[in-house]
Amino acid sequence: MSIDVTRTIWTELAGLDFTVTTVDAGGVPTRSLQAGHGDETVVFLHGTSGHLEAFIRNIGPYAERYRVHAIDMLGHGHTGKPGFPYEIPRYRDHLLAYLDAVGVDRVHIGGESLGGWVGARTAIDNPERVASLQLLCAGGTVANPEVMERIRVSTRLAVETDDIELTRRRLRLLMHDPADATEELVAIRHEIYHDPEFVANIGNLLCLQDLQTRLRNILRPEDLAKIGVPTLIVWGRDNPFGEVPEASAMHAAIPDSELVLFGDCGHWPQHEQAARYNEISLAFLAKHPAR
Repeated sequence: MSIDVTRTIWTELAGLDFTVTTVDAGGVPTRSLQAGHGDETVVFLHGTSGHLEAFIRNIGPYAERYRVHAIDMLGHGHTGKPGFPYEIPRYRDHLLAYLDAVGVDRVHIGGESLGGWVGARTAIDNPERVASLQLLCAGGTVANPEVMERIRVSTRLAVETDDIELTRRRLRLLMHDPADATEELVAIRHEIYHDPEFVANIGNLLCLQDLQTRLRNILRPEDLAKIGVPTLIVWGRDNPFGEVPEASAMHAAIPDSELVLFGDCGHWPQHEQAARYNEISLAFLAKHPAR
């Protein structure tokens, strides 16, 4: 493992005009990083227990062509944490409220893990609001008790124990190369994990790791078949939370979707192989402008 200490959030954003602000999304204060001045808008959505920094290596290249919004989703990061279980319709409604608040009618969605699940649900239920969809190691199509238990136990342990090594392990669990779980990201996530409001709501955040709750929210092939927007599926061959057949099944179910597999890549393809992801995803968006 070799750690590149010269590559930080500040160097990724160097030379870029951006703002980090709080948006009132239907009464939920929502942390948002915004950049770019294009005619079309992209919203990036992170995974379970994540935060907008998951897309820090993508915002600059995207901002050259698009308006970019990376947000902390409902109950995550520094966004508000209402006291109810965070099931997929709640995330969808929060996303739609955010789009209304910032005045965006249609958006390109880039969703990693849980974010892909929310993006897909939004494309199914509100296709008029979605111009295209990118599913990056997206969750929500299977209920694997072993994977769910791994997510639940590792996250709870890191949140409920004030030991930064547990946060480091939780973040490294996502990556093929542990060096991609930079100490900067570890420090950010450790601070979030130990915010008292986050700790108090960890059960609400992890509700989708309960089998019955997950089955109530799961995306079945007949659901995915309703996705009518251009869809790109990006998957790491070493994804610890879902094997390649899961991605292939999504590809088969979603009409006219594209599937790209990244070797030597875990659960964060947009971060672990940012240069390749940025090139492929921007080419995908260029082919499918919002209409």
